[in-house]
Amino acid sequence: MASGKLVHINAGNGECSYASNSTLQRRIIQEAKPVLEDAIKKIGDFPKSSCFNMADLGCSSGPNTLFTVSNIIKIIQVLCHEKSCKMPEFQAYLNDLPDNDFNTIFKSIPSFYRDLKDEANCFISGVPGSFYERLFPSKSLHLVHSSSCLHWLSQAPEKIENNNNIYITRTSPPQVFEAYMKQFDKDFSRFLQVRSEEIITGGHMVLTFVGRSITDPYGGHFALLDLLSKSLIDLIHEGPIDQAKLDSFNLPFYTPYKDEVEKIVQMEGSFDVDTIKFFQVDWDERDNDDDVCFDAYSRGKHIARSMRAVLEQMLVSHFELGDSIVDYLFERCVYHLACHLLVQEGKFLNTVISLRKK
Repeated sequence: MASGKLVHINAGNGECSYASNSTLQRRIIQEAKPVLEDAIKKIGDFPKSSCFNMADLGCSSGPNTLFTVSNIIKIIQVLCHEKSCKMPEFQAYLNDLPDNDFNTIFKSIPSFYRDLKDEANCFISGVPGSFYERLFPSKSLHLVHSSSCLHWLSQAPEKIENNNNIYITRTSPPQVFEAYMKQFDKDFSRFLQVRSEEIITGGHMVLTFVGRSITDPYGGHFALLDLLSKSLIDLIHEGPIDQAKLDSFNLPFYTPYKDEVEKIVQMEGSFDVDTIKFFQVDWDERDNDDDVCFDAYSRGKHIARSMRAVLEQMLVSHFELGDSIVDYLFERCVYHLACHLLVQEGKFLNTVISLRKK
């Protein structure tokens, strides 16, 4: 069975780009900010350091990564004012896969510097590579941040039979769930191991990802991915996609249960769990605003566009889809989403965890 591998998200600033369709991810960053603030307060070394070194892993393209860097600088500004200590300089490393659209980020750096004015000196570098491998010199980082990334595996499990499904469903054989769980265990253990070599003692990681607060693996994310499966099946029935292509595709995605995460951290041994919290965000993050109301079709269209920004390149690569077929696939996805939202709300459960390097 072929396994799906994560490729770059949609580049540029166009209608279907990640840069134009990542307000859901920004909402998640905002919701996790209190945990980030608390973690920074507990890093004991930075008032003594002339340079605060941070990394944003899985930075993607668009405005969110510099929004995160700005948040971190503002938090430290307040802390330095409270402690009457000198502001450090900042080195921010922005990491993603080599095919990521770093240029879109780099083009926005001048405006980022203008917004900083003279309040801080910040130096920004792009670091291409997988965060499941070493990226930085030993003991060089005070803080590692990653948001909406670690639910993506290095690859989907190999040699699993999960016909007509692109992910774990209630009809999947038990070995499918077990294979996904083992792949996450392998990947997250590796992630902790390599980060432990790069972070100073007392440094922190703040990681936010789609997760589970219960052992049942079928959550809100399951329903969303099931609707994408239905859209792909529609195209099989109409001819543009071959059944064998669907049967050979498994999404490299896993939402871990909190006990799984804590057990892996304990077994790897380099970090202590400082904080672990959960929060929900609607599939259409605009639904969290009490003064805004959208109909089911509008919400479905917004959600499908967000999905397309992340998944299009992976689907095009595996299913060998042309532009018009991709357009039609996500039109079908809008339809299925709208029908679902007429009878049931959709929410992601996010896990945010703060880890302290021993």
